[in-house]
Amino acid sequence: MRVEPKTGDHERFVAYTESWLTPAAQEPRAPFRVWSSDERQPASSIPAQVAFRLVSSAWPDHAEAYHHALMTAYFVDNRNIADAENLIDIAESVGVPGDELRELAAAETEATTQLVIDDHNSAIESGVTAVPTIVLDDAVAVPGAQPVETWERLITRIESARA
Repeated sequence: MRVEPKTGDHERFVAYTESWLTPAAQEPRAPFRVWSSDERQPASSIPAQVAFRLVSSAWPDHAEAYHHALMTAYFVDNRNIADAENLIDIAESVGVPGDELRELAAAETEATTQLVIDDHNSAIESGVTAVPTIVLDDAVAVPGAQPVETWERLITRIESARA
């Protein structure tokens, strides 16, 4: 997560998104597409995280659908999920009233941004350095997408240590 917007080279970003093809090849249910949109890449993940928190708090029944819609918008549709209008449009697509979300965002973005930053700092302190990261047994942080065999090996190791 970047607190300050990142101004990166768009061509380098597009090249980076080619790395998304690795997890896509390993898991057919995880759709990814190399960035081919005319939209610029997001400069920060904070707006999407703030929007998700706002939706989760005000419309909890829509939170999971919004999360999935955000992931699809970014990884499949190549939409800039740091753009406020895109975030509203995505929320509306899952049944969240856009005008109400705009009002809530106007009132709560500053405080919610601080909560997002606090969560990020807490995650870093816990050893989280990548997305995704899974913390097993409150002790082992496993960064990045991993093949099933890696999970099996780690879980077996943790179970053996408990025995």
